[in-house]
Amino acid sequence: MKLFFKISTIGGLLVLLGCSQEPTLQTYYVAHQEASGFMSVDIPMSFLNPDDIELSDVQKEAVDSIDKLNMLAYSLKDGSVEEFNAELDKIKTILKAEKYKDLIRAGNPTDGKLYIKYIGEDSEIDELIVFGFSSGNGFAIIRVLGDDMELSKIMKLESVIDQFDTENANVEDFMKFLL
Repeated sequence: MKLFFKISTIGGLLVLLGCSQEPTLQTYYVAHQEASGFMSVDIPMSFLNPDDIELSDVQKEAVDSIDKLNMLAYSLKDGSVEEFNAELDKIKTILKAEKYKDLIRAGNPTDGKLYIKYIGEDSEIDELIVFGFSSGNGFAIIRVLGDDMELSKIMKLESVIDQFDTENANVEDFMKFLL
């Protein structure tokens, strides 16, 4: 019995030591979704009423591949510059991990920056990340989660994005939180 206990203990330690301790956006989101100065919104794609929009076949396939949006924001109205900078550094460190692939970088240090990254391959994206920040307002992270999303199809949603029902899905409140 003692031998079984020793082997189980050693096996458990090896499993724990072998697990990656690197932070992810998922762990960051969970840790901060109810923290002071933050606002989080989880939106199933169906809440945006995509069936009420006239979509091309490609756009419909893109919508069908998206499960939900996880949105997290930090507002300087409700927080401090020191905390903003510390949290911004944490997110930038997370997004430097190899699994987060660059798609778009835009902006400047004065007005703010925008990063769009993804996890997966071009034809099978598991997560699309939109991260933007402004030193005057705060930052927002939007995680678009789905199954085998195709980047080329997702990009086709740009022309209809303003037609989604964002008012009833708390997106409007989320945006107001930042401004």
